[in-house]
Amino acid sequence: MSIRRYLSYVLPYWKMIVGTVFIGIIKFAIPLLLPLLIKYVIDDLLPSPIPQEEKLTKLFWLMLGAFLLFTVVRAPVEYIRQYYAQWVSSRILFDIRNQLFSHLQRLSMRYYNNTKTGEIISRVINDVESTKTFVETGLMNLWLDLITIVLTLGIMFYMDLELTIVAIIVFPLYSISVKYFYKRLRQLTRERSAALAHLQGHLYERVNGMSLIRSFALEEHESKQFSKENDHFLKKALAHTRWNANTFAVVNTVTDIAPLLVIAYAGYQVVGGSMSVGTLVAFYAYLDRLYTPLRRLVNSSTVLTQAVASMDRMFEFLDEDYDIVDRPGARNLPVDPVTKRIRGEVRFENVSFRYREEGPLVLENITLTIEPGETVALVGMSGGGKSSMISLLPRFWDVTEGRILVDGMDVRDVKLSSLRNHIGMVQQDNILFSESARANILMGKPDASHEEVVRAAEAANAHDFISTLPNGYDTELGERGVKLSGGQKQRVAIARVFLRDPGILILDEATSALDLESEHMIQESLARLTKGRTTIIVAHRLSTITHADKIVVMKEGRIVEQGKHEELLEKRGVYHGLWSVQDLGK
Repeated sequence: MSIRRYLSYVLPYWKMIVGTVFIGIIKFAIPLLLPLLIKYVIDDLLPSPIPQEEKLTKLFWLMLGAFLLFTVVRAPVEYIRQYYAQWVSSRILFDIRNQLFSHLQRLSMRYYNNTKTGEIISRVINDVESTKTFVETGLMNLWLDLITIVLTLGIMFYMDLELTIVAIIVFPLYSISVKYFYKRLRQLTRERSAALAHLQGHLYERVNGMSLIRSFALEEHESKQFSKENDHFLKKALAHTRWNANTFAVVNTVTDIAPLLVIAYAGYQVVGGSMSVGTLVAFYAYLDRLYTPLRRLVNSSTVLTQAVASMDRMFEFLDEDYDIVDRPGARNLPVDPVTKRIRGEVRFENVSFRYREEGPLVLENITLTIEPGETVALVGMSGGGKSSMISLLPRFWDVTEGRILVDGMDVRDVKLSSLRNHIGMVQQDNILFSESARANILMGKPDASHEEVVRAAEAANAHDFISTLPNGYDTELGERGVKLSGGQKQRVAIARVFLRDPGILILDEATSALDLESEHMIQESLARLTKGRTTIIVAHRLSTITHADKIVVMKEGRIVEQGKHEELLEKRGVYHGLWSVQDLGK
């Protein structure tokens, strides 16, 4: 099944593969002339009664022709075959990785929450790379070896039928070996690949958490933990190696039996005078031409078994279902022809949500209307459901019950690309890539001009510090923006939202981890950003949201209060309690 699916990626390149195999036939056929050349020299040229000078002349021209054949013809043929074999296999892997990355971007947050990043990377990099041998070996070299065997057998049968039968009498042992060994080898290969992916996942997490390891002086403890993971992989690798070694031992032993049988029988024939020495030597040379590709064929079963096991893992990953998809007939959100923005009305209607089917409700019967251009703040203790609520709006998750409407359309009836293009998010820990400042801002609008990028940076109070970087907007920011301070990273993130110019803005703890100076600059840029947009703010520091048109207080997944800052304080309810705890009234 995996092989059949994999062939769908191969099909666009079938002409190139056939051409490569044809060129390979020429490459492999040329050496088959050598044993005939040896036979002619031993049986015909050397015993010939002609003068020695004439013998040397014939030998000279014979060897000159052979030299030209192997240099002028075979060398370019070998280059072309190798180049196109690598080109085709690399192109196929290129296509597969592109599809896998597209698949990655459509997988649900549930999948990422349950799967280690390192394991995902292993599927896309290691497993895909392991399938390369299927193209090179299974679709090219395998056929070339088969054709070489057929041509060699044809010549051998022509030379001596009985001796050929002696030479191939051990063939059945090969098929028995393959049938016995390779079924188990495929399972061991899958287990080894899974152990390697788990090890990579563990390593990826520890590299990302190195600051935590050092701050808690966990180096020795983590070394032991890594050693355990590494030991698990070692055991799987050695089990695979042992079985593989057994396979090679048996196959090579079978291969070594055939020459002994041929030498014994052919030697008997030569001694009896029924066979020439040249035929014996040539036949022995053809024996190598026969069993070398045959050994490669059997050994390639190991490689192909590993490739198929990697295919199984690759397609297992590719078969992961999408939780969030466009419904049939999904439409774009209607936009104003002048501003190119949506109106920005958001309604939660009796929304309930749980992360797992068997899990508890984290939101229960949420009903809330946010008018176009209104600023609404979500507040409450941690675990109240604020972050879950805002993650439902861009459909990172889908509601369990109820519905969410944007400008009167159920978000599940809107194309994902349209919905998310009109929503901008600024989070507490925004993701920056290791590329340039310009590239990170362009995430908001990839086709924007340099002037648009600069205007967005100026609006976010980011232009001045970006201009002082070594290469300005072309300065590489390092992994996760490590070369920038927390406030600078936030301003770059705000700049890309300015560039996107969305109708709905979500601010998720956007200033909670910043110093006062950085917070002041960012609040200034956020004030410009929120102007004229529907804005949803998630905040723990209540002093940052007193200006909101509406404050929604959440507790244990429910809305318990809502109103303006002064109204909620007068109620002396949950909000008043939170305000008092933060000692903001003094």
